[in-house]
Amino acid sequence: MDTAHALAALDRRVAGCGACPRLVAWREEVARTKRAAFTDWTYWGRPVPGFGPSDARLLVVGLAPAAHGGNRTGRMFTGDRSGDVLYQALYDVGLTSQPTSVSADDGLALHGVRVTAPVHCAPPANKPTPEERDTCRPWLVQELRLLRPTLRAVVVLGAFGWQAALPALTEAGWSVPRPRPAFGHGVRVPLDGLDLFGCFHVSQRNTFTGRLTPEMLRDVLRTAAAAAGLP
Repeated sequence: MDTAHALAALDRRVAGCGACPRLVAWREEVARTKRAAFTDWTYWGRPVPGFGPSDARLLVVGLAPAAHGGNRTGRMFTGDRSGDVLYQALYDVGLTSQPTSVSADDGLALHGVRVTAPVHCAPPANKPTPEERDTCRPWLVQELRLLRPTLRAVVVLGAFGWQAALPALTEAGWSVPRPRPAFGHGVRVPLDGLDLFGCFHVSQRNTFTGRLTPEMLRDVLRTAAAAAGLP
C-alpha cells in the first residue's frame, strides 16, 4: 500500500476511535446540543483526523479539535478562531491555497504541509488529560511513521502538544535528546533529518492578548518551511 492510501486508511481508523469514554461522551453531547449559531449544522461529532498531503515536508501539531470547530466541521483547525489565525498565517507564507478554513468542502488545499493533533477528540474545556493524550499517542506515532520519508520539519503549537510530540517522535524512530528539550516559542531542535520547532498555541487567549502575534506565527512557519525545503 502506498503512503497516500495508508494515510487515508489511518485517517478512517482515527475517525472511528472510541477509546476514551469521557471524550466520546463530550464530543457527542456537543454534537447533539450544538451552539446556537450552528443549529443548522450536522456536527461531525467524531475524532478528527489529520489534514494535508501524504508527502508533506512540514507537519503542524496542535492540541485537540475545538468543540464547535473541528468537532463540528470534521477538519483540523476548521471553523474556529484559532484556525482563522493559523490558516491565514499559512497562506501568508505560501503554504495554503486560501486564507480561510470554514468547512471540509471549502476547497482549501495545503501545499507541502499537514496539520494534526496529539488528541483527536474535542475535550471539555479544551483540556485533555495526560491519560487521554497517552491513549491517543499511537495515532500520532503511526502518522509520523507514514510521513517520515518526506517529513523534514515539525512545528508544535503549545506546551501540551510539545509534551505529546517528543515521545511520539521517539517511537516513530527519531532520536530525541536526553534530557528532553524544553518547550519555548521559537525553540528549534535539530533531530536526525528533521527540525523541530516550538510555537505558542494559536489559542484565543494567546492571540487576543498579543502573546502570539500574526508576525510571530509567520516567522516560525516561514523558518520551518525553509528548513523543510518548501518554497
